[in-house]
Amino acid sequence: MIEPFHILLVEDNPGDIRLTQEALKSSKLHARLSICRDGAEAIAFLQAHDEPGDPEKPDLILLDLNLPRKSGHEVLAEIKSKELLRVIPVVILTTSDNEEDILRSYNLHANCYVTKPVDMNQFLKIVQQIEAFWFAIVKLP
Repeated sequence: MIEPFHILLVEDNPGDIRLTQEALKSSKLHARLSICRDGAEAIAFLQAHDEPGDPEKPDLILLDLNLPRKSGHEVLAEIKSKELLRVIPVVILTTSDNEEDILRSYNLHANCYVTKPVDMNQFLKIVQQIEAFWFAIVKLP
């Protein structure tokens, strides 16, 4: 049996967490989801699972920018500075469509930047499309 893909969601908004869980439940790919509710928790989680072959090491990170304790940009910078973590694709999934946030995210080596839609159905669709793209189309290390 193939292990499900592992997604780390770094998000502090309970509504967005619930919507992401719902989107992934209805997916055909059956990804496993871990959740960190702030930037410091995300860094601690990743540091605890940065060994090669660790089954808790995520295959994809969905990262909000507006987080307590450590911003998404700080988390992204730390991820991309670690040799064993930098290969994990990081998708910025945030409400900000600010050009400075977009540019800074790409300068910190985000793999893509997605602005969260306000509409619930659109949000569900976006999460499912992100999952399908990264796990059905892209070849991951």
